[in-house]
Amino acid sequence: MTGSNEVYEVIVVGGGHAGCEAALANARRGIKTILFAVNLDSIAMLPCNPSIGGTSKGHLVREIDALGGEMGKNIDKTYLQSRMLNTGKGPAVHSLRAQADKHKYASTMKRTLEQQENLHIRQSEVVDILIEDHEVKGVKTVSGTIYEGKAVIIATGTYLKAKCIYGEVEINSGPNGLQAANHLSDALKKHGISMYRFKTGTPARIDGNTIDFTKMEEQAGDLKVVPFSFENKASDIERKQIPCWLAYTNASTHDKIRENLSRSPLYSGVIEGTGPRYCPSIEDKVVRFADKDRHQVFLEPEGEDTSEMYVQGMSSSLPEDVQKAMLRTIPGMEKCQIMRTGYAIEYDCIDSLQLHPTLEFKEIKGLFSAGQFNGSSGYEEAAAQGLVAGINAGQRILNEEMIVISRSEGYIGVLIDDLVTKGTKEPYRMMTSRAEYRLLLRQDNADLRLTDIGYKVGLITELRYAKFCAKRRAIEQEVKRLKNTTVGVKPVVLSYLEERGSTPLKSGAVLGELLKRPEIDYISMAVIDAERVPLEEDVVEQVEITLKYEGYIKRQEQQVEQFKRLELKYIPESINYDEVYSLRIEAKQKLNMVKPISIGQASRISGVSPADISVLLVYLEQYKHKMGNDHEHK
Repeated sequence: MTGSNEVYEVIVVGGGHAGCEAALANARRGIKTILFAVNLDSIAMLPCNPSIGGTSKGHLVREIDALGGEMGKNIDKTYLQSRMLNTGKGPAVHSLRAQADKHKYASTMKRTLEQQENLHIRQSEVVDILIEDHEVKGVKTVSGTIYEGKAVIIATGTYLKAKCIYGEVEINSGPNGLQAANHLSDALKKHGISMYRFKTGTPARIDGNTIDFTKMEEQAGDLKVVPFSFENKASDIERKQIPCWLAYTNASTHDKIRENLSRSPLYSGVIEGTGPRYCPSIEDKVVRFADKDRHQVFLEPEGEDTSEMYVQGMSSSLPEDVQKAMLRTIPGMEKCQIMRTGYAIEYDCIDSLQLHPTLEFKEIKGLFSAGQFNGSSGYEEAAAQGLVAGINAGQRILNEEMIVISRSEGYIGVLIDDLVTKGTKEPYRMMTSRAEYRLLLRQDNADLRLTDIGYKVGLITELRYAKFCAKRRAIEQEVKRLKNTTVGVKPVVLSYLEERGSTPLKSGAVLGELLKRPEIDYISMAVIDAERVPLEEDVVEQVEITLKYEGYIKRQEQQVEQFKRLELKYIPESINYDEVYSLRIEAKQKLNMVKPISIGQASRISGVSPADISVLLVYLEQYKHKMGNDHEHK
């Protein structure tokens, strides 16, 4: 390839949450990187909900941080309000969520990219991926300029042939009225990449000056803020928080929607793309949940310097006049003025079964894919994939082994495995219920699970890693001490137990066992624990969870060991499933399509039964024996 303007090692196509993480992951390792966006104003934009985290998504953000990503740090700098969700349940489903200052979040991330050494940012539309002999060579932009690269990461979000729709209005544009990318889809199809058409939506934004908040329930942030980044302490990021507001739809709202369903592009056939089942529009909710007399609506500020409010729970593609009418049926919003009309957006994405678990295309060496382009939905899911794709593109450049995070190591592993093993026919959203080992994959221990990997690939600094190792040692030592410290039947012990409403002791007891009692906690136990030395709050949290849930954790760790045995039964790339005669036809088709790397992955493919797996295990033993014999004869 000659005559190119510039040569880079990694090229990132798209500047959303996936693209930002992918670009930073490479530049920070000294790899010459360029990031393209159709409009630089779209970098790290929050076109839908101005928030980061939430149920299961908070887990992803903390895992991104543990691996050395940027999303957690960026929201810690720019949040308006922070809340820990599901605190009434066990620690496995606690999830951190922060309301973001929409504009500050994007501008702060853009500034981080601009200041990053080895990273160049370029506003231009990429119209083709240059491929020779099934290997990526670079990209071509709309101006005809060629950029050479050894690895390309596609992270185009919802911009490919994007179309925004509300009522009878159809606009060929990306989110928030930004330019769509209209050429790349056809080029990808030309390269043999299979595409889908998906849809997502967003609600109207309304003027906060036109709302009567006295008719709504105030939703304040937590008094004690928990940072997303493990590098931050609460005191580092504490600031005055801005309230959100809770309201409800009612019979009048639902009537207004039902009266106008014929004008909804969702029901008139105008919208072709498949929408997200777990994030339905308000018209979809009214139809699907006809028995419900009300739905929650949250009014969330878009920033400190704007009066725009995001109407969470009211995503809609109904005509503009209907959106205004239905919003005005809600108490407190009778005089509300719309600043931006809600819309549905259709876009092209790929069939994610075309990807390895590394997020590299199976048929095109050096071409990686991340984010909503892979069929997922959500900023956090996108950023997680962008980070993994970025790391693995870097591993390829540096001739190092690529990483695969397993389902037993992180929510990121669950997310990617679901996409590349099961595929998705609708926008994929992460949920705690998707993770089999969620008691082990808590948001509070994401650093203990993944920091070693982040350090190994060069995204965790020596200083941070040293602090992390000290924390891990402190947890282990304190758990061991509590398991080996006995308290006798002393007045102070009996008095403490009585105060806590706990069963009195008849003989000495181990502190670690006492801590397992629901009514006893580590902090209060200090009065009967004379040998204790002060520990950091995050160490105390891990010690308490480790001991209180020890039985459950051990059971889940045994399940993980069984899981790992199948994950470590690797399947040779050279295997031809058509030669495995006892396999059912459907299983052969699915296995040939997915090309699983292990028996574990094969067992999760839809259409592959336990009986098929048994046949495959027998065949693999015969195959390895045959290959061994062939090798000996040579």
